[in-house]
Amino acid sequence: MSENNVVNAAPVRPVPRQSVYVDTKPFWDGIAEGKLVLQYCTEAERFQHYPRPVSLYTGRRTLEWREVSGQGFIYACTVVRIPGPGVEGRIPLCVATVELDEGVRMIANVLNCSPSDIAVGKRVKLAVDQLAPGHAYPAFELA
Repeated sequence: MSENNVVNAAPVRPVPRQSVYVDTKPFWDGIAEGKLVLQYCTEAERFQHYPRPVSLYTGRRTLEWREVSGQGFIYACTVVRIPGPGVEGRIPLCVATVELDEGVRMIANVLNCSPSDIAVGKRVKLAVDQLAPGHAYPAFELA
C-alpha cells in the first residue's frame, strides 16, 4: 500500500494489564461492576492500594478484598494540557491524587470536570472510565 492509501485509524488508548505477581482480578471485576474493591489487611485492619502479595503493615499474607465507599477528597491535582498517547480528545484532562475515606490514596482522572473546578480538598466519588470496550478503569468525579 502506498503512503497515499494509508488509512489513519482512531488512536488507541492504552489499557492496563493484570499483574503476574498479584491476583488483581477482584479489583478489575469490581471496577467493571462500578465498585471499588481494595485489599484489606485483616491483622492491621487497614486498606492498602496498589495491590501487593503481602500486607504493607505486617508483611504477612493476611489480605482479603473488600469493597470501599469510593468516596474521598482531592489530596493533590493537576491539569494535563499537552497531548500524548491515550489522551487524544481529552485535553485538558483533570488528574488527581484522591485520598479515599478509608485512608488510601489513588491517582486517577477526574471526569466531567473543568480545570477551574478541580481543587485540593474537594470531595469526589467513584466514576468509571471506559478506556476501550470491555476495559473499565477507576476514575472520579466531583461529588
